Amino acid sequence: MTELAAVSFVDPDLDALAAETAKIAVLVPEEGTLNPGARRLNRLTKGAVARAVESAAFEKLKSGESLSLGYPAGMASDEVILVKLARNAKPLEARKAGAGLGKTLGKEGLLIWAAGLGQVAELAFGAALRAYRFDARKSKSEDALGPITVCATKRDEAEAAFADRRAVAEGVFFTRDLVNEPANVLTTTEFADRLTAMADLGLEVSVLEEADMEKLGMGALLGVGQGSESPSKIVVMKWMGGGDGAPFALVGKGVVFDTGGISIKPSAGMEDMTMDMGGAGVVAGVMRTLALRKAKANVVGLVGLVENMPDGKAQRPGDVVTSMKGDTIEVINTDAEGRLVLADVMWYAQEEFKPCAMIDLATLTGAIIIGLGHENAGVFSNSDDLSGAFLKAATAEGEGAWRMPMGPAYDKLIKSRVADIKNVGGRAAGSITAAQFLGRFVKDETPWCHLDIAGTASVSSATDYAPAGATGWGVRALDRLIRDGYEG
Repeated sequence: MTELAAVSFVDPDLDALAAETAKIAVLVPEEGTLNPGARRLNRLTKGAVARAVESAAFEKLKSGESLSLGYPAGMASDEVILVKLARNAKPLEARKAGAGLGKTLGKEGLLIWAAGLGQVAELAFGAALRAYRFDARKSKSEDALGPITVCATKRDEAEAAFADRRAVAEGVFFTRDLVNEPANVLTTTEFADRLTAMADLGLEVSVLEEADMEKLGMGALLGVGQGSESPSKIVVMKWMGGGDGAPFALVGKGVVFDTGGISIKPSAGMEDMTMDMGGAGVVAGVMRTLALRKAKANVVGLVGLVENMPDGKAQRPGDVVTSMKGDTIEVINTDAEGRLVLADVMWYAQEEFKPCAMIDLATLTGAIIIGLGHENAGVFSNSDDLSGAFLKAATAEGEGAWRMPMGPAYDKLIKSRVADIKNVGGRAAGSITAAQFLGRFVKDETPWCHLDIAGTASVSSATDYAPAGATGWGVRALDRLIRDGYEG
C-alpha cells in the first residue's frame, strides 16, 4: 500500500527557520498582517516576504492559495511558500490550503508554520491527502517524499485531532491504490487476498467462493463472471465495535475489469475499466479506516468481486438468470452487469445481517456522468432520513453528491416480457432505471441509499485532494456518516 507521508507536529521555533532545508510554508491572513513566523522569514530574506505580501499577485489570491518565493537569500531552504489563510479559517478552508501544500511536497520535505491557526489538524489532513502518487507498477520509483512537519501552538491537541484523520487518509490511500491497479495485478483473487489481510487490523474477514454462491442461489452475480478465468467471490468484512446493535451495511460493486462481455464495449477507453471495482474499493477503504481508528460502531462491508469477459461460456444477451431473492432477470445487455452483482450481494447482506441501514456504491452508469459530470455522485434512496444524513456528511467533507429522483413510474421501463424484470431500460433515465432495478432487492424495512460513483471514482485530471486517477471519493463522507450517526 502507498504509505502516507510522515506527518509530525512540533513547537514553533523561530531560531530554527534559517537553517531549515525543507520547503517552508507560512500562513498569512488576507489583510496581510505578518505573524511571528512570517516576520522572522521577512528579516531573513531582507524584506522579500513583506514585498510579496504587499504585491498585486498576493492580493489576487483566493483563500487557501499560495505564492512561492524561490531560492530566498539568507536561508538554507530553496523555497518559501506564502499561503493566504485566515487564523479562524473554517475546516474545509484549512484542509484545502493544506492540500495545495501537499501537492508541492518533494523529497526535501515541508515545514508548515501554522502557529495560531485554529484548524491545524485539518491543514495537515489536506496535505497528507494530496501528497499521494501511485508508482507501484513503475520499474523505477521516484524519490521518496519527505516528511510534513507542522509548527503548532497547541502541539498535543493537534496531534490528538490528527490521529483519526490519519486513519481516514490511510483508508483513502487504500481505496486509491485498489482503483489504480491494473486488472492483471488486481484479479478477483488478489483483491480478496488484500482484503483478507486486513484481519490483522481487527476486522473479521470471510470469503464466499463460487460453490457457496451456487448453494445460495446467486445466479445474477455468477452469470456475470462465468466467462472469466478469474473466480467470482464475495468478501465480507465485519467491524463490531458498537455492542449488540444491528450493523450498518456497505455493499460495493467489484468488477475488476469490464469488457462489457458479449455486449462488448468500444476499444477506445476500455483500458479505464480497471476502475469498475471502484465501489468495492471505497467499501474496503472505509472498513480499513474504521478498524484503524477503532470506531465504536457495528459495520459490515460486503463486496462482490467478478470479471466481465467475453468467452464461449459467457452470459449472452437474452439469457434469463435467477437472483438469490428468487426474481428472474432477463439480461438484455451484458454490459449492465454491476446491478446484477449488487442485487445478489445486497440481498445476502439483508438476509444474513439484518442491517439497520444499507448503502451500496458502484461505478454503475455512464448516464450519471452525463447528468452530473465528475463533480458529484448520484444519490438514490428510499429514505429521506438516510439520504439527508449522507448528503450532510458529504457536504461536511467536501465530497460532491446530489440526490436524484426515483419512483414507480420508471418501473415500466425495465419490465420484461419473459422474466420478472430486465437489466436495462434504454437510454432514457439510465441511471434512474438502474437504481429502480436495485430497489427491487431492498426490503421494505431497510433504509437504503445507492451511490452511483461512475463520475467521481477516477478522473482524468487532478482534483483538490488527489492527482489524476483514483480519488478515493466516498471514504471521507461515509466515515463521517458513521461517526456522526451510528457510533455509540
